[in-house]
Amino acid sequence: MTITMNPGGLKRDVFVVGASAGGIRAVIEMLSRLPAALPAIVGIVIHRGAVSSFDWSPSLGMKTKLRVVEPSDGDPLTKGTAYVAPADCHMTFEHGRIALRGGAKEHHTRPAVDPLFTSAALAYGPRVVGVVLTGGGHDGMQGLLSITTAGGLSIVQRPSEAQVASMPEYAIAKDHVCASLTVDKIGDALVLLADGRAVPVGGVESPKL
Repeated sequence: MTITMNPGGLKRDVFVVGASAGGIRAVIEMLSRLPAALPAIVGIVIHRGAVSSFDWSPSLGMKTKLRVVEPSDGDPLTKGTAYVAPADCHMTFEHGRIALRGGAKEHHTRPAVDPLFTSAALAYGPRVVGVVLTGGGHDGMQGLLSITTAGGLSIVQRPSEAQVASMPEYAIAKDHVCASLTVDKIGDALVLLADGRAVPVGGVESPKL
């Protein structure tokens, strides 16, 4: 029997992505699968130090036709755009706009993945797809729980492919993850989900925690 994600045909048009170690390469490859006219908004958090203040969007967007930017506080959310969290601030989605804030570090980092995921779940409910890629620790795990509780979908990079497997493994262990896919298959799945189509998926890879 074929297992499918999104069998009800709901259009999912808010994608939030989190990564840490190894995440730059993974995000570049994932974005390369997305078209310029993607009918969805994309938010991306990759753990980075406060001193890493240069704009990461040109590097992350080098292989995609999608518009990739580092936003300013209050920027409107526009479909067909990927928003990359700047250095030393948490990025959240607040009903049509970007919010950038300071505040305490979460999981020893700022930006962190959980604030973006949780805010997207609150603002957009079942329209959200959360994606956890390579990285150490368990940032993103609680955010994925918020997304699935709100009726959204959760996807993780296959731990066997991830440069550092902890983040996807913790998500699998603690959340009802819909699928664990390779990075290229994640990009392909997002295109289908934005169009309201079902996505055939295999079983979820068991974590080794």
